Amino acid sequence: MTSTAGGAGQLLAISDLHIGYPENRALVERMAPETDDDWLLVAGDVSENVADIRWALKTLASRFRKVVWAPGNHELWTHPSDSVTLRGVARYEHLVDVCRDLGVITPEDPYPVWEGPGGPVAVAPLFLLYDYSFLPAGCATKEEGLAYAHGTGIVCNDEYLLHPDPYPSREAWCHARVAETERRLAELPEDLPVVPVNHYPLHRHPMDVLWHPEFAMWCGTSLTADWHRRFRVATMVYGHLHIPRTTWHEGVRFEEVSVGYPREWRTRSQPPGRLRRILPSEPKQEQQEQPNVSTEGEPR
Repeated sequence: MTSTAGGAGQLLAISDLHIGYPENRALVERMAPETDDDWLLVAGDVSENVADIRWALKTLASRFRKVVWAPGNHELWTHPSDSVTLRGVARYEHLVDVCRDLGVITPEDPYPVWEGPGGPVAVAPLFLLYDYSFLPAGCATKEEGLAYAHGTGIVCNDEYLLHPDPYPSREAWCHARVAETERRLAELPEDLPVVPVNHYPLHRHPMDVLWHPEFAMWCGTSLTADWHRRFRVATMVYGHLHIPRTTWHEGVRFEEVSVGYPREWRTRSQPPGRLRRILPSEPKQEQQEQPNVSTEGEPR
C-alpha cells in the first residue's frame, strides 16, 4: 500500500462516462476538483476506444491529486471502431500500461490509502468481471439464462465483443480475478477500512430494480456476496447499471456513481456529470435518484 495525505480534500467518484457521446465528452472537459487535494475514483466504462480512454484519464489526472481507475466491460471490448485490436488479458494489460504512463492507479498497483477527511481508508480498485451467477428466476444454468435472455432480446454486447483470451471463458477469467483479489484484500490490516472500486456491485441487491432482470447475468458474481462484511468495507463504489443512487445493505453503503447515456441523464433531476462524494460521508440516504433504467434494452 501507498499512503498519501489528503489534506482537506474529498474522495470523489464517477463512472460510465461513455465519452463516445459528444455530450458526455463535454462533461469530462468540464470536470474539475473543488480543492487541490481531491481524489477521483473512476469505476469503468470510460469508452470502448483506447485513444478516448487515454484522453479522458489524462485530462482528469491533470486536474485531480490522484485518479484511481477500475475497468468496465466497455474498456475490455475489442470493438471494430478501435485501432487497438488486442483481446482479453492482453487488452487489459495494455490499458494498465496506459494508466501507468499517466500516473493513474489501477487494480494491479498497491492500494493507496486516503488520509483525508473520513480516512484513513484503503482505496482498492478491483477488476473482477462476472460469472453468470446472477441468473434470471427459474434458470438453473448459464445456458438456460442465456437462452432466456436471447428470447427477450436483452443480451449484453459482451457476448460478441468481450473476449477472455487466453482463458477459456469469461467466468474462468472472473474466478481467477476473484481469487487473486480476495488474497490481496485479506492482506490489508484488519483495522483499516476499505473503499472497493469495482465496475460491478459486490452484492446482487442493486439489481432488484432492473426493468430487465436478465441483464443481471452481466453484473457481477455471487462469489463476492459477503465481501462487504469480510473486508470492513466503508463504502462500495460501483457503476454499470446506470442507476446513480445510494443503497445500504447490512449497514454498508453502496454508491452507484454512473453518468450513463445522454438519453438517460437528460431525464434526471440532478445535473449530469456530478461527481459523487464518497468521503467525507454525506448524510445517510436510502436513495438519491429514482431508478432510471433503459426500456430499450441497449446493452451496457
